[in-house]
Amino acid sequence: MQSDIIMKEEIIMKKRVLAIAMAACMAASLTACGDGAKETTAAAETTAAAAAGDTTTAAGETPAASTGGVLKIGGIGPVTGGAAVYGIAVQNGAQLAVDEINAAGGINGMQVEFKFEDDEHDAEKSVNAYNTLKDWGMEMLMGTVTSNPCIAVAEKAKEDNMFMLTPSGSAVECVQYDNAFRVCFSDPNQGAASAQYIGENKLASKVAVIYDSSDVYSSGIYEKFAAEAKNQGIEVVSAEAFTADNNTDFTVQLQKAKEAGAELVFLPIYYTQASQILTQANTMGYAPMFFGCDGLDGILTVEGFDTSLAENVMLLTPFAADAQDDLTKNFVTSFKAAYTDTPIQFAADAYDAIYAIKAAAEKSGVTADMSVSDKCEAMKTGMTQITLDGLTGEGMTWTADGEPSKAPKAVKIVDGTYTAM
Repeated sequence: MQSDIIMKEEIIMKKRVLAIAMAACMAASLTACGDGAKETTAAAETTAAAAAGDTTTAAGETPAASTGGVLKIGGIGPVTGGAAVYGIAVQNGAQLAVDEINAAGGINGMQVEFKFEDDEHDAEKSVNAYNTLKDWGMEMLMGTVTSNPCIAVAEKAKEDNMFMLTPSGSAVECVQYDNAFRVCFSDPNQGAASAQYIGENKLASKVAVIYDSSDVYSSGIYEKFAAEAKNQGIEVVSAEAFTADNNTDFTVQLQKAKEAGAELVFLPIYYTQASQILTQANTMGYAPMFFGCDGLDGILTVEGFDTSLAENVMLLTPFAADAQDDLTKNFVTSFKAAYTDTPIQFAADAYDAIYAIKAAAEKSGVTADMSVSDKCEAMKTGMTQITLDGLTGEGMTWTADGEPSKAPKAVKIVDGTYTAM
């Protein structure tokens, strides 16, 4: 057993070294290729080809000078439990970005130390994780991953005036304070965008919805979807809820959707329940189109799930691993080399989050000797002054209320992989 553990640790270390070496090579190649069209921050100059993309300052200004020292960034999310696929993806995507940035010289000369804590998708445990990271010396937070824990931690971060950038916390309340920003779309934006995508592409005129009324993520998306559906000429013929206490048998909800003649079932829920719904729909001979949001990302990893049942399922998500742009191809190559796995959207969200932190810190002149609160004040301004060409969107910008601006995208599962639509 001891030798197995040692061998695993050696394999992980070799993968990590390979990822850092790849980042350094990419950084060197970029340095040799000048672009007089615009000035870029250090992030763009040294790591764009590694998938962060061009990161420009607000007005083409020269980035802050290097300062040296260390910048401690914490992360929180589920790496065990039912939502672990999200947290593991975020942890790995963020770590890959950190390794690349450190190999290329850091942030304003500061080397980044990254520490990730498990919250098991539980609000109370997420607050405990936040306190653990504070004891470690966290100066900025990249997290948390899921909405309810993110809301709980946001209260603590506000009290400390700690800068936080959640990669995937989509509930409105996740960024209700001025120290909090997000990479993903908010729940209302996902709901409206889903209805618009279905309507504009004429996917269906009769739609059923199955959602979790006990979850702010799911119910928030549903409410906005239902409102926008009216504008798109979509009839919601059935809207059936479940709760966290009753989330394994969906035959009643599916039967009502079938009887109402729904051509498409909208699933603003997480992948575990979605896999059960697809399995039960197949058992009862009901085969409508299925359309979900970023919570469905991970459905292909559910243990024991027949992934053929997910064929042609559509997701509103900003990342597809099979996309052929250079940013995505380089990221996927590096991610597979480091973790022997194909990245999902949550990994891309986290990767973009770390590069957004780098860009904003360099734009606002964050230094190692600044207090946590002073760093936060600088980042509040810096985030509104950067533009990031990342994996989850081109020309991404942020407003002072913490919301990103980028174009929505959708993918379809084809032959067991996510394919850009």
